[in-house]
Amino acid sequence: MSFSITMLAWSVIEFGDSMGSDLQHALDAVRWGTDYLMKATSFPDFIYVQVGEPYNDHNCWERPEDMDTARTPYAISKQFPGSEVAAEIAAALAASSIAFRYTDFSYSVDLIRRARRVFDFADQYRGFYNDTLQPWVCPFYCDFSGYQDELLWGAAWLYRATLKSFYWDYVVKNAHNLGNYNEFGWDNKNAGINVLVTRLKTSNADLFIENADKFACSLLPESPARSVEYSPGGLMFKDGGSNLQHATALSFLVLVYSRYLEESKREVSCTCSLKADKNRFIQLAKSQVDYILGSNPLGLSYMVGYSGNFPQRIHHRASTLPSIDKHPDFIDCNGGKAYSDSNNPNANELTGAVVGGPFKNDTYPDDRVNFPQSEPTTYINAPFVGVLAFFKSHSSS
Repeated sequence: MSFSITMLAWSVIEFGDSMGSDLQHALDAVRWGTDYLMKATSFPDFIYVQVGEPYNDHNCWERPEDMDTARTPYAISKQFPGSEVAAEIAAALAASSIAFRYTDFSYSVDLIRRARRVFDFADQYRGFYNDTLQPWVCPFYCDFSGYQDELLWGAAWLYRATLKSFYWDYVVKNAHNLGNYNEFGWDNKNAGINVLVTRLKTSNADLFIENADKFACSLLPESPARSVEYSPGGLMFKDGGSNLQHATALSFLVLVYSRYLEESKREVSCTCSLKADKNRFIQLAKSQVDYILGSNPLGLSYMVGYSGNFPQRIHHRASTLPSIDKHPDFIDCNGGKAYSDSNNPNANELTGAVVGGPFKNDTYPDDRVNFPQSEPTTYINAPFVGVLAFFKSHSSS
């Protein structure tokens, strides 16, 4: 959730002026998340990071209105640290403070104040979230890249929000802890840190910009340093499930990076013979957007409700089960299983949700049991908001 809110806030910061009347809807969505994160961090050095025991929750197919599984809360503290999740919360609150700066200054101040406190906790009481909560967060929500990337990510956002040199000095001092420059998502923030630094306009940024250049080159299909694969239809792929999380998040980053290239009036030399300017990266992002929205071998939109051809059996409980209006009686876990196992289309349309996406050969089974393909997630949708806002104002790109 914290990564989703960070990306949604970044979408507003970078592309909010292209959102038109939808800007307020985006801010409302950010506030929905930050209100929750503010409650979760109400007590100093104590953060609620999960509600619900995941095995029981995953084994129960119920509507939100009928949910009766135990809502057990799990928390991190001084004695049981979790620097990954704490630092990501700090990043979300800091980014959101910038998003609200001109529309709700008082709320913005509250957010940045809390972000600083949460970051201090994450940094002072270092430890792996996996170690602290391993029986309850793994295998569903494990962090695999450690917490160093989140600490730098949080510090970079705090610098952007406050311009206090302490945070930039922290980023520079700890830059050696950054790993693979071409990874970015809810688990690994490395590429995001490098691209974010291109927007900070500060000194000592050369190393980060160099890595941002390498990252951008690594996405180009024609680059010998390519770190992603492409399906025959042109969709980028990386290892792991819910592949559209990569297509949306990486497309967002290259669009932000293209703005840096435009402002700095430069292009990138991927090799002696391969140079790429902002337009090449905009074109790359557009190819991913077009694929997701239906320009693919199946002619299928992977955004639910967009066009007349989209997934009908998404892995989502409330979408699958009949509404209270249609079926007012209680549906328990076992009763819901009949709906999850059914081949019928979902009862309710989850309009706007982007699913995990097709296989590497461009096929899509439209089967809710196959959750890596059919499950929609907020961390797929959040960066896509900014990407779509960009192309709303650059329709000729």
